[in-house]
Amino acid sequence: MQIRQPVHSEHARTLDTEGLRRHFLVEDLFRPDEATLTYSQIDRIIVGGIMPVAGPVGFAAELGRHTGTDFFLQRRELGLINIGGAAKVTVDGQVFEIGPREALYVGQGARELAFASLDAAHPAKLYFNCAPAHTAYPHRKVTLAEASPETLGSSETSNRRTIHKFLVPAVLPTCQLLMGMTQLEPGSLWNTMPCHTHDRRMEVYFYFDMPADGVVFHMMGEPTQTRHLVVRNEQAVINPSWSVHCGVGSQAYTFIWGMVGENQVFKDMDHVPMTVLR
Repeated sequence: MQIRQPVHSEHARTLDTEGLRRHFLVEDLFRPDEATLTYSQIDRIIVGGIMPVAGPVGFAAELGRHTGTDFFLQRRELGLINIGGAAKVTVDGQVFEIGPREALYVGQGARELAFASLDAAHPAKLYFNCAPAHTAYPHRKVTLAEASPETLGSSETSNRRTIHKFLVPAVLPTCQLLMGMTQLEPGSLWNTMPCHTHDRRMEVYFYFDMPADGVVFHMMGEPTQTRHLVVRNEQAVINPSWSVHCGVGSQAYTFIWGMVGENQVFKDMDHVPMTVLR
């Protein structure tokens, strides 16, 4: 498990490209027959990917050592969204088939988890966020049709997009974890613009549906001290509460957002006027 320490906004101003990438970018999420994990001390979120090919993949027993518990999810909840082929996820003997663009919520206290692909030639790619939890809510699969959709933006501003809210209070209860998927329409390149911050929550963006030569310029930093990261397919960015989080791509793309923090009010955000950005 990689460990990422918090970065103060004043420190972030001094970082060069490599420094920004080292602290905020998660590059290598999917490895065959492995679970990758990056632990951010910002609100204690864990970001990771699972790609089972030859057989089922589980979480290593020693992960409890990293979280100071007897087992990994003893005091944590987990949400995943599948961006690959169909998967079978077994949680303490309960089996869920998770198709492409479907999600699974795993509640606090789950002990035995196994992740498998239904077709090794088209392996599942399970992107997950994991957060501290205070109570056990039921495990539940959420399909794309069950996700709470919201379409925003316009073609005139190059940001026509649909937000699919998988793990939000309107769909199912969680302790603090929110997750969803935003899909840009062809011809639209900008996400989350006009941008915002939210002091009460941090957020992670995971970009995918991009060709090998495609990039997203992810904007971060304080509204008057913006920086950018060049992000490629299947990479994620850790965004502190003080940072904006938006981006523009070389073509349309999709991204998964995950938030943890003080509340679960999706619209609790501090909008940044375009005239303020620098």
